[in-house]
Amino acid sequence: MHALVTGGAGFIGSHLVDRLLARGDEVTAYDNLSTGQRRFLDQARSHPRFRFAEADTLDSARLTEACRGVDVVFHLAANADVRHGPDHPERDLAQNTIATFNVLEAMRKSGTRRIVFSSTGSVYGEPDLFPTPETAPFPLQTSLYGASKLAGEGLIEAYCESFGFQGYIFRFVSILGERYSHGHVFDFYGSLRRNPSQLSVLGNGKQRKSYLYVQDCLDAILLALDRADAAVNIFNLGTDEYCEVNDSIGWITSTLGLTPRVHYGGGERGWVGDSPFIFLDCGRIRALGWKPRLSIREGVIRTLDYLAGNPWLFEARS
Repeated sequence: MHALVTGGAGFIGSHLVDRLLARGDEVTAYDNLSTGQRRFLDQARSHPRFRFAEADTLDSARLTEACRGVDVVFHLAANADVRHGPDHPERDLAQNTIATFNVLEAMRKSGTRRIVFSSTGSVYGEPDLFPTPETAPFPLQTSLYGASKLAGEGLIEAYCESFGFQGYIFRFVSILGERYSHGHVFDFYGSLRRNPSQLSVLGNGKQRKSYLYVQDCLDAILLALDRADAAVNIFNLGTDEYCEVNDSIGWITSTLGLTPRVHYGGGERGWVGDSPFIFLDCGRIRALGWKPRLSIREGVIRTLDYLAGNPWLFEARS
């Protein structure tokens, strides 16, 4: 098939590009390089079936052009700066919701009818049911990022009904692994590189989170694309475990051989909209035959090893 991957030079997107090329697909990576890295696509550039479009998802004309002849769009491009959403609320609206509308319109105009969408477990807000299933009633939204992703989900569902699209919506926990360029492991390791004797932590360190290794995430997406055939397919993606932030701090500092003084900002949330407990029921994707290969701890260590071997990424993101 011919696949278009928005955010194709990003952390998850570049891995997806490599996976699709390896199985024989034709791939166009679409990225404005605001956070994506050209180096993540070094392997892809050697393939004759690969093309790169440096463009923005807010550019409707370029998107429509890129969609021509495409069988499926993997829409991964988004504003992932979850923590600072209240500082620039228009960014989540533009880069997550309006950009998703632009992708859907580009698909409609070009005749592409399948879309894979990276949503988030944050759409559940602060639920009462754990592990949280896809059928959980949605509480009040607590995150601008989660609200913008939920709006994107709604648009996709409406286009599936109105224009005969087929949608695959994946509600991720936080993803870890090689090429990881934002999130708590990146922040903690970066801080310890600068000052190995001290580590500042948002919140009280007792926030309970689930994480998933990037290749396990892609295994699930590609499996669902092959085996799920409803008009709208919604899947939680995560592991059957969770950890405290303090657990992750322990794994990171132990691996690095450090014993820093840890300073906590206090409170059960790290920032406005930070859910203190995220744990998803992934029975629906497991029923298709998927299960993650790595534990959360193994994913954290893999990520740390990658960051230690690629210090250039900290300079690129500074």
